[in-house]
Amino acid sequence: MDDKVIFVTGIDTNVGKSYATGYIAKLRASEGKRVVTQKFVQTGASSAVSEDIEIHRAIMGVGLLPEDTDGTTCPVRLTYPASPHLAAKLEDTSVDMAAIDRATERLKRRFDQVIIEGAGGLFVPITPDFTTLDYVKTRMLPLIVVSSPRLGSINHTLLTLEACRFNGIRVLALAYNRFDSSNPTICNDTEIYLKSYLATHLPTTEWIDIYTIVIR
Repeated sequence: MDDKVIFVTGIDTNVGKSYATGYIAKLRASEGKRVVTQKFVQTGASSAVSEDIEIHRAIMGVGLLPEDTDGTTCPVRLTYPASPHLAAKLEDTSVDMAAIDRATERLKRRFDQVIIEGAGGLFVPITPDFTTLDYVKTRMLPLIVVSSPRLGSINHTLLTLEACRFNGIRVLALAYNRFDSSNPTICNDTEIYLKSYLATHLPTTEWIDIYTIVIR
C-alpha cells in the first residue's frame, strides 16, 4: 500500500470505517510512514473537530494534530446526521469539492501517506448529482473496502466490489471488521466465501483482519 492517497469506504453505514481507518493508519505508521487520516465530509458533526478524526487519533495513539484543529483533515462539516447532499440542503449550503481537494493536497505535501475515510458506502450522494463513487473515480484513488460478518454482508460486499470492477477502481484491500461476530457460523462462512471471491476475481486484493479495537 505505497499509494500516496488511499480512500476507505464501507459496504454500508456503521460498518466500522472509522475504526478500520485508524487501525490501518496505525499499521502504516508502525512501518515508518508519516501517515495522516482525513475525513472528507463529516455529517452529524457536534464538535469543533471531527468525531471520526478523534477516533483515528485515539487508535493511532497520538493526540490531535494542528491539521485537525485547523480543519484540514475535515474540510466539510455538517451538523445533520444524514447523507451529505441532504445534510447540506438542510443547512442551505453545498459540499465544496474544491475545498476537499485543496485540503488533501496540503496533507499530501506534509505527509508520506493520506488515508481518507468516506461517508457511508460508495453510492452515497455527496451532492445531488455526485456520489462517493464519482469522487473516487475522478480522483483515481485506490480503495480499501470495509466489510463485516453481519447477516447480509456478503451481498453488500459483492455489490461494492462489483461496482469497483465495473468502474475500473483498484481495490487494495478488503478489511474484515469482526466487531459484530456474535454468530461464529456466519462469521466464519462469510470469511471463507469472501476470500474465495477475492481469489477468483480480485487476486491482488489484500485481506485485512480487524478485530475488536480497544482505544487506550
